[in-house]
Amino acid sequence: MCSTDAFIAASSIRFLLLPTAIRDRLRGLTFVQGNSVVNPGSLGDADVIAAWQIAGQTCIQVFFIRGGHNNGNRPFYPVHAKTEDTPTVLAAFIAQFYDDKPPPPQVLINSELAEQDLIAEALTLKAGRKVEVLTPQRGEKHAVVLHAETNAREALERKLAESASQAKLLDNVAQIFQMPAPPQRIEVYDNSHIMGTNPYGVMIVAGPDGFIKAAYRKFGIRGPVTPGDDFGMMREMLQRRFTRALAEREQDPDAANWPDLLLIDGGAGQLSAVQGIMADLGIDDVKIVAIAKGPDRDAGREWFYTEGMEPFQLPPRDPALYFLQRLRDEAHRFAITTHRAGRSKAVSQSELDEIQGIGATRKRALLNHFGSARGVKMAGLPDLEAAPGISRETARRVYAFFHPGVRMDSGA
Repeated sequence: MCSTDAFIAASSIRFLLLPTAIRDRLRGLTFVQGNSVVNPGSLGDADVIAAWQIAGQTCIQVFFIRGGHNNGNRPFYPVHAKTEDTPTVLAAFIAQFYDDKPPPPQVLINSELAEQDLIAEALTLKAGRKVEVLTPQRGEKHAVVLHAETNAREALERKLAESASQAKLLDNVAQIFQMPAPPQRIEVYDNSHIMGTNPYGVMIVAGPDGFIKAAYRKFGIRGPVTPGDDFGMMREMLQRRFTRALAEREQDPDAANWPDLLLIDGGAGQLSAVQGIMADLGIDDVKIVAIAKGPDRDAGREWFYTEGMEPFQLPPRDPALYFLQRLRDEAHRFAITTHRAGRSKAVSQSELDEIQGIGATRKRALLNHFGSARGVKMAGLPDLEAAPGISRETARRVYAFFHPGVRMDSGA
């Protein structure tokens, strides 16, 4: 056997030894790379838009074909009345989809529209050139549309399956914490600061469809926060959140932004503090749960604290435990990224900007040496003069700014 044949044979054996899922993906990738349905060379520039409905919900897949090559695809899940059929939803989607972008010369769709010619005319006017809206019945274009339709169906089936799984998780959460019904809105709170500086609190939200990122909120803590005063930060955050929510609820008792469950990072102390805050606000219809990390902060051994129940742990492989961990971790991630962004902004904008003659280079040198604008403010004149890249004149100017009225020759 020649060396080439031996290499091919060895590669084939290694391929056969791959796990089934990986092997299938590699085969699928090989098919996609050579499949003219995915990369229709004769099509030129076109958008392929296919809709699929199940149980009153719709997924619309859009494939972007440019120069005969697939430049990617994206699923959309438009909100609509359950009684609206596929052509109606598809027509409304196309009108909105091209509201802020130019259409390509061809738009291929999988369902005839009631006013298809009128839509094509509107897109032509918007593009300043002819745009065709076609529902192909045969040939390569038809195959491409069927491919997009299959993607829409599979994406919607996955979404519905995930929703069913999410519903089961929420039902488990309700049973675990003895709630009367599965929570439709879960709010998770966390905060982040470094020794009291740049303090931020955050709220993340989850529900039957997963994380509701449009409902996430950031709270720049306004009150003075001493190092480690997480209770103070939580108090301000919850007071601001629920003072507004109470006002909105008074105007609309059916407001959808009222939570069923509050998840707090911490133990019995945090639970008691939050219960006190909510009681002060007159709120008694929200379930409050505190989740504390186990020994050595070991994920999987968390303790749960809630009113009317003894502290307890969930089995390490319980799906509800993974779900609650994911909620907590998402809040922590959002708190850290929010704090970092706020800290970067504080570094770029500080009292140093108000000092005449302090440009970006000297400001950077001062912040790097003293760690923060507060460190610069607290520094003595000798310390400022000794800072790398800072001249004696600049040091005196900075010191005079923070200590008006103090004579430089007074030994300060």
